[in-house]
Amino acid sequence: MRILSDTATLALYTTDASNYRHVPLGVVLPETVDEVVAAVAAARERGAPLVPRGGGTSVAGNSCGPGIVVDTSRHVRGVEWIDPETRLARVAPGTVLDDLQAVAAPHGLRFGPDPSTHSRCTIGGMIGNNACGSHSVAWGRTVDVVRELDVLLYDGTRLTMGPTSPSEVDARAARPGTEGRVFTELRSLVRDNLALLRTELSAFSRRVSGYGLEHLLPENGFDVAKALVGSEGTCVTVLGATVALAELPKHRVLAVLGFPSDIDAADAVPGILPWSPLTVEGVDAELVAMLEPGRAQGLPPGGAWLFVELAGSSPAEAAARARELAASLRGALTGSVVLDDPAAQRRLWRIREEGAGLATRLADGAEAWPGWEDAAVPPARLGSYLRAFKELMREHGRRSVVYGHYGEGCLHLRLDFDLLSTPGKAQFRKFLEQAADLVAAHGGSLSGEHGDGQARSELLGRMYSPEMMALFARFKGIFDPAGRMNPGIIVDPRPVDADLRVRRAPLALEDVTVLGYPEDRGSFGQAMRRCVGVGKCRNTSGGGVMCPSYRATREEQHSTRGRAHLLAEMVNGEVIKDGWASEEVAEALDLCLSCKGCLSDCPVDVDMATYKAEFLHQHYRGRRRPASHYSMGWLPMWLRAVSLAPRVANFFSRRRWAAGPLKRLGGIAAERDLPSFATVPFTRARRDLRRWATGERRVVLWPDSFNNYLTPDVLEAATEVLTAAGYDVVLPDRGVCCGLTWVSTGQLDMAKRVLQRTLTVLRPYLEAGYEVAGLEPSCTALFRGDLAALLPGDPVGELLASRTRTFAELLADAPKPLEVSLDVETITQVHCHQHAVLGFAADEAAMAAAGVRNTTLDSGCCGLAGNFGFEKGHYDVSKAVAEDRLLPAVREAAESTVVLSDGFSCRTQIAQESGRQAVHLAELLRRALR
Repeated sequence: MRILSDTATLALYTTDASNYRHVPLGVVLPETVDEVVAAVAAARERGAPLVPRGGGTSVAGNSCGPGIVVDTSRHVRGVEWIDPETRLARVAPGTVLDDLQAVAAPHGLRFGPDPSTHSRCTIGGMIGNNACGSHSVAWGRTVDVVRELDVLLYDGTRLTMGPTSPSEVDARAARPGTEGRVFTELRSLVRDNLALLRTELSAFSRRVSGYGLEHLLPENGFDVAKALVGSEGTCVTVLGATVALAELPKHRVLAVLGFPSDIDAADAVPGILPWSPLTVEGVDAELVAMLEPGRAQGLPPGGAWLFVELAGSSPAEAAARARELAASLRGALTGSVVLDDPAAQRRLWRIREEGAGLATRLADGAEAWPGWEDAAVPPARLGSYLRAFKELMREHGRRSVVYGHYGEGCLHLRLDFDLLSTPGKAQFRKFLEQAADLVAAHGGSLSGEHGDGQARSELLGRMYSPEMMALFARFKGIFDPAGRMNPGIIVDPRPVDADLRVRRAPLALEDVTVLGYPEDRGSFGQAMRRCVGVGKCRNTSGGGVMCPSYRATREEQHSTRGRAHLLAEMVNGEVIKDGWASEEVAEALDLCLSCKGCLSDCPVDVDMATYKAEFLHQHYRGRRRPASHYSMGWLPMWLRAVSLAPRVANFFSRRRWAAGPLKRLGGIAAERDLPSFATVPFTRARRDLRRWATGERRVVLWPDSFNNYLTPDVLEAATEVLTAAGYDVVLPDRGVCCGLTWVSTGQLDMAKRVLQRTLTVLRPYLEAGYEVAGLEPSCTALFRGDLAALLPGDPVGELLASRTRTFAELLADAPKPLEVSLDVETITQVHCHQHAVLGFAADEAAMAAAGVRNTTLDSGCCGLAGNFGFEKGHYDVSKAVAEDRLLPAVREAAESTVVLSDGFSCRTQIAQESGRQAVHLAELLRRALR
C-alpha cells in the first residue's frame, strides 16, 4: 500500500463534481480491505485528515478535501454474496451500483435507490451521501435499504453496526476500549435528547441534510448503521455493507405527461402519488431545448414533462393504469403518451438521466453551476416552493433549467452564478443564504440526496436549531474525537464561497491557443470548465464509445474526466506549474485515442480530441516531436511519395528484416503489420473524373488519403453507386487533403495551411452548388466539425461544412432510387467520428432499402483510431479496447455474415486482429449493382 503524492495524482483528486477544489496530501488506491485499514493507520500516524471517496461524482464537495484521499473504486469492489431468499446482498464499498444490479437482476431483484450516475457511482459513496435516485418514491433511499455496516474508526477500531436492542446496547457499552465508549456515549446522546430528536428531525423522506440521528431512537431500533448513512465520511470509513434488495415489478409502463410549465407539473404531483408510482421525474422545456435534434422525439406537447412509471401484473394492466392516470389529470395536461416499449422508454429516460450534465450549459451557452441543485420540500408544497424560488431567481437575475425528482419534492437546478468575479461570489453567497431560508420556511431539506458537503454545511444553521447543531457535533465527536474524518463537512463547516475551483485561464495560456472553440465563446479556459466531474466516462459496462482507454486501463488519468481535471489544474497553475510544458498532462493525453466519443457521449460535450490537439501543438512548439508525428502525422505526404513506386514499398514492408527498422524509425508499434499500398492511386487511375460536371446533381468525390492510396476500390465502388443513383461525380482538379493526421498529432499550423489550400481548390465547386461526398468518416467529420475550430469564420469553410455529405446521406437524397436487393446478413462497426459527429441513421436506412439485414454493433471504439493504435507503446491498449466488445462480436458472427465498416482504421483493426475482412458500405451496395 502506497500513499501517492506525485503531481499528476494530486491534480486528479483536487476536485469532484462540485464547485470546490482542495489539493490532497496524498491519495491511496487500496487493493483490499486490509489495505484500507492500513491507509487509515498511515493517516493516523501522520495526524492527517482522511477523505473517503467512491466514484468522485459528488456535486456537493464532500469527496474532496485537504487530507489523504482513500479511493476504493479502483479495486475494493464486488458483490461478496447474494441471498435471493432473504433478498440481501453483501458488497464491498467500491462496488459500482450497476455491477450490483447485474448480479441481482437474474434473481428478479434490484437495489432500490438508483441515482442517474448508476453506471459509475459506488455503494460506499451512496452510503456516504444517502443517495436516492428516480425510484426512491417507491423503493426508498439508501438508508432505507442498509441493514448492516462494517466500519473503521480513525483510531483503528473496526465495528459492525446495525439495529441494536436495548440489552445489546448495554452489553456493547460495557465492553472495554473504543467500542464501549462509542455505545455509552450514543446511549447518553439519545437519552438526554429524546424530545429534540423526536420533534425536530421530521419524517420527510428527502431530509438528507445533517445526520440521521432519528434512527437512534428506541422506536427505530437504535440503528447505528442507518444513523451513519449520510454522514459523508465524517465519522467512519465503510469497509462493507449488507443491503436489502427490492423485487423487480413484473411489468412497467412509462406515462409521459406534458404540462404548460414546470410549476404546473409541480402542482400536479400530489394528485399522482396516490397511484403508487415507481417514479415521478420531471424536466422542463429549457433542458429539452438543449438536446440534439431528434432526441426529444416522442415527447408530447408541453413546457414541462413528468415521467411517471407505473407497474402492473400484466402489460395490459400497467398500460390501463397509466391511461387512467392521464385521464384523471386531463384538465391540467397539454398532452400525454404511454410507452410500453423498453427501447422507447430508455430513449426518453436518457433525457432525464443526463440532466446533471446538460444543465451545466444554458441554451445560449452560458455556464451554470451547482450549489443549489439539490434542495427538497414535501411534495404537497412543491408548487409553492418552486413559485417562490423562481421569484428569488428573478430578483437575483439568475437563470436555470429545472429537473429532478418531483415525486419527492427534490429539484435539481444549476444556476448561472458568476463564480469568476469578487462581486459574483458575494452574490453567490447571498443567493444561497436566501434560498436556504426559503427551503426551511417550506419545511424542506437543503439536501435531498447529494449530501451537504461544502455546498450546504455552512447553511445548516438556517434549517436546524442551535441545539440540534450542537447534537450533530456531539455525534461526530463520538466517532471522531480528533476531528480528522473529512473535516469541514457538516460540523465546523468551511464557507460555502471558499475554495471555489473556477479559475480564469491565464493570458499566457489563453492568448496563444490556435483553435477557435466556437462552442465556448472562443475561450480555451471556458472549454476547460466544461467537465464538471459527473464521470459518465468512467462507465465500464453498457454501450457507447466513451471512454475506451478508461475501459481498458480503469485508471482515472485515462478517463475523459481525469484528463479534463489535469488540464484544468494546468490552467490553475498551483499543482501543475509548468503550463503547456507539463509532462503529467502529456502522459495522460498519450492514451487518449482522439476517438471523439466524449463529444457525443459526454453529457457536457467535452471534446478531448480537440483539447489534445491543442495541447500537443503547444507542448511541442519549437521542440522535437515523437517519431510517429513525423511518420504518421505527415502520412498524406509519405503516401504521395510512395505512390511513385508502390511495388518497391510493398516489397520492403512485407519483409521482416526491412519492416522492423522502418517501424522503429517511424515510431510504429512492432506488433503492427504495415499496410499494403495500392499499385495505382484512385486519383491517378480515374483522371477522367477531373472535369466539370454537367448533370443536375453534381458531387465532388472526396479522395481521402487512406482510400486513395491504400484502398482505392472503395472510391471506385462509391463512384459506381452514386452514378447509378443519378449523381454526376467528379474529382477535384488538384490534390487535396483535410489535414486530419496533422490535427491528431497537434501540428495545427500545418493543418491550417493544408485546409486553406484545400478550400482554395474546392471553392469553385462549392460556389457552383456541388456537394462533397465523404467516404472516410474521420475526414467527413473534420469538415462538419473541427473545421469551424481550425478556421473560425471562414466563409468557404462554412460552405464546405454545410455541403459535405456522407455516402449514405447522398443516397437518401438521390435523384433516383437504387433498384437493388441484397439477401445478406451484416454486422456494422460504426466509426467513432461518425458516431460522434455524423450519425448513422442514414446508413441504416440505406441498408434497409437494399434488403440488407444489418445489426449495428454497440461495440465502442475499434482501438486503432487513426495513428493511435500504430504508435509505439500503444498496441496493448489498442488491442484491449478492441477486445472489450468489437472483436468478440466479429468472432461470434457467422462466416456468411458480412462485416461492414466505413472507417479505414476500423477495417484495418478487424483484419489484423480477427482475420476477417470488413468492407465499406459502397463496396457492399456495388455488389447489388453488378
